[in-house]
Amino acid sequence: MLLWSLLVIFDAVTEQADSLTLVAPSSVFEGDSIVLKCQGEQNWKIQKMAYHKDNKELSVFKKFSDFLIQSAVLSDSGNYFCSTKGQLLFWDKTSNIVKIKVQELFQHPVLTASSFQPIEGGPVSLKCETRRSPQRLDVQLQFCFFRENQVLGSGWSSSPELQISAVWSEDTGSYWCEAETVTHRIRKQSLQSQIHVQRIPISNVSLEIRAPGGQVTEGQKLILLCSVAGGTGNVTFSWYREATGTSMGKKTQRSLSAELEIPAVKESDAGKYYCRADNGHVPIQSKVVNIPVRIPVSRPVLTLRSPVAQAAVGDLLELHCEALRGSPPILYQFYHEDVTLGNSSAPSGGGASFNLSLTAEHSGNYSCEANNGLGAQCSEAVPVSISGPDGYRRDLMTARVLWGLFGVLGFTGVALLLYALFHKISGESSATNEPRGASRPNPQEFTYSSPTPDMEELQPVYVNVGSVDVDVVYSQVWSMQQPEGSANIRTLLENKDSQVIYSSVKKS
Repeated sequence: MLLWSLLVIFDAVTEQADSLTLVAPSSVFEGDSIVLKCQGEQNWKIQKMAYHKDNKELSVFKKFSDFLIQSAVLSDSGNYFCSTKGQLLFWDKTSNIVKIKVQELFQHPVLTASSFQPIEGGPVSLKCETRRSPQRLDVQLQFCFFRENQVLGSGWSSSPELQISAVWSEDTGSYWCEAETVTHRIRKQSLQSQIHVQRIPISNVSLEIRAPGGQVTEGQKLILLCSVAGGTGNVTFSWYREATGTSMGKKTQRSLSAELEIPAVKESDAGKYYCRADNGHVPIQSKVVNIPVRIPVSRPVLTLRSPVAQAAVGDLLELHCEALRGSPPILYQFYHEDVTLGNSSAPSGGGASFNLSLTAEHSGNYSCEANNGLGAQCSEAVPVSISGPDGYRRDLMTARVLWGLFGVLGFTGVALLLYALFHKISGESSATNEPRGASRPNPQEFTYSSPTPDMEELQPVYVNVGSVDVDVVYSQVWSMQQPEGSANIRTLLENKDSQVIYSSVKKS
């Protein structure tokens, strides 16, 4: 009886074991969902059920339930089965074993570069290479590139390539890329690769001058251009004046040249200059460049020089034009009433002259112009009045006679005053007793007596002779007492050796 019972139980257990089955998908790729189903006929007899992988319990349920792997990965590959536990020991069941192999949707990407040691300033091309499964060629992927945990470019893109137009020394570091499905289920990262950017030292530093018109002029802008023929990276440019050795300015930029601007050049800015360039290696200095500063001419001054005070026809007039400031050579133009007379050059600076033989038409305004190629400046006009030759000489003689007369009259006045003090009575007597006859000269003329070697006494005459109604007054400077029986006094006047001095003075 007992044996029969054991056989019944054994048959029941065997029957239930054959009825417990694990159902799983036959083909699985990365990112796919995996649903495991454990199926049996005596579900009401179990106390619990469990799913296993490689003999490790994954999950336990109190009743029959499915086991879900949301997104499969390669590590989910293995041997799976399920088991149940009944109320009696003989009711414990184990399902069949199902081997699941998760296939790779796409391979791990590999980062490639056009160069892992690029030259600074040059371009670099990065590529994230991977291979899709032949059964899943239609899967859509997107890519992203990284350097030192920083995203490069615009981030995720459907293109597996990234073009970097220029890399610099600070771009040296670790690079990698990532690829993922557009559903974001599977993401894979490449191995990290080192990219070392090579810096080229600078070479052939030169200093160039740029100024309007090609020459440095006072008051205008000046640009000092410092450039290098070769070199990469950030370059620090600095400018120096040789006389002081101090820096005039400094610029750091990623280029092969830089400019220093002087807005308005002064005369004191003339001198020698140089520049330096440095990109982290040895600083390189340019050759010394001499910068001359040209000075525009100032307003010239016109000076007229003549042998006499009053210029007359036939005289030689010198026109001298001079600009006190201005770089040589200076060309001077001379004008009479805006008509060009001629020009003269001053190769070493200073002034220049122009000689003019005067004619009656040369009266008027004179001016000059100075020009050294940096702009012309004109002097103020100087007026000149030209006298005729006869009138000029007559006026000159009149002036000389008047000056001589004034000198003689002054001396005579002093002599007359002394004579009046000591010989007043005698002088008046001699004047009143003078013979009056038909032979007396015309009162409008004055008879001068010339002193002779045997004259006994000189008698100054201090009375004014002549009529009040005549235009000419004659004054006798010196006279002598005429001896009796001598010839007429007019004879003495005709003598060439006569010492009588006379002049004619117009009455006012």
